[in-house]
Amino acid sequence: MRRTNTLILGGGPAGAAAAITLARHGAAPLLIERARETGDALCGGFLSWRSIDRLETLGVSRDALGGHAIERVRIFAGTKRGEVPLPGRAVGVSRRKLDTLLLARAVAQGACVERGVAARRAERGRAILADSAVIACETLFLATGKHDCRGLARPHGHGDPMLGLRIRLPASPALTKMLGAAIELHLFRGGYAGLLLQEDGSGNLCMAVGKARLAEAGGDPRRLLAELGDESRALSERLALGDIAGSIDAIGAVPYGWRVRTSEAGLFRLGDQAAVIPSLAGEGMGIALASGVMAARYHLAGGRGAAKAFQAALAQRTRIPMMSAGALGALAATRRGRLAAPRLLAAFPTLGAAIAQLTRIAL
Repeated sequence: MRRTNTLILGGGPAGAAAAITLARHGAAPLLIERARETGDALCGGFLSWRSIDRLETLGVSRDALGGHAIERVRIFAGTKRGEVPLPGRAVGVSRRKLDTLLLARAVAQGACVERGVAARRAERGRAILADSAVIACETLFLATGKHDCRGLARPHGHGDPMLGLRIRLPASPALTKMLGAAIELHLFRGGYAGLLLQEDGSGNLCMAVGKARLAEAGGDPRRLLAELGDESRALSERLALGDIAGSIDAIGAVPYGWRVRTSEAGLFRLGDQAAVIPSLAGEGMGIALASGVMAARYHLAGGRGAAKAFQAALAQRTRIPMMSAGALGALAATRRGRLAAPRLLAAFPTLGAAIAQLTRIAL
């Protein structure tokens, strides 16, 4: 049995942010990540102006981050379209690029990062690995993103669960011209899709779709995409630039709207393991980064006993963004709300900026 004072499960933005913060203050956390090589996780890839500032404080500069500049949000619903400026400059960036930079920074600060190490189960004071080895710890930072860890799994609610789908559109002059400096949100019955350009010019199209809507398409994501293209000319034009017959990344039921409010000593829940904001808000990575930094600071100040206070503080800080995003999701779930959204943005340009601010977690 191995022993460590602080164990971080997951090398995404939340886990890496915690590792960087702990290590730069003299702690020596052990971070384990199941993937041997940094891949491109299923993620919207949107980093807000606040998240970019937070990355600067972690030692990841804007120049190093790069990414595709995003200055506007464009919404489609049926034949309706609306577009407004964002309150700050955001970027579209792949998780491969972001996670690589963050993990390298964690190692440079003195954190121990082990790749290709998967936790099969986690419980109070220890993690059991896929090879049955055990790592005992005083404090566990749970940062496994959308993937639950046995023993500490999040509850999944009733109703129509939302599934995550993602396809990549290859870089092309047509795609660059089509999107420009905008992130697009396509609303449809049973879900929505976000589309942006990443640092290499490729398009990242991520969808949150109800299981019932997918079932209508016979459970076939490609058939669903074809049906959505038939319903929306704008979405059809964008899908035509990719290969919907090719690879589609998917993830099972995502408990959007779930938020933990308390914890036990020695367990710090981060990112999507603490608060799952509806993805149409584009603040998942913002919450991941903020929670990692917050958790590390609470632990540095109060040790394992600070977990309960941290979780309560994070729940309070995410309350308004989660409520605002939930209200947007509820609006988009109705036909009248979907069709009204583009017209409201066009009629009230400042409304989009206000919503964008309400759905950000405070620095």
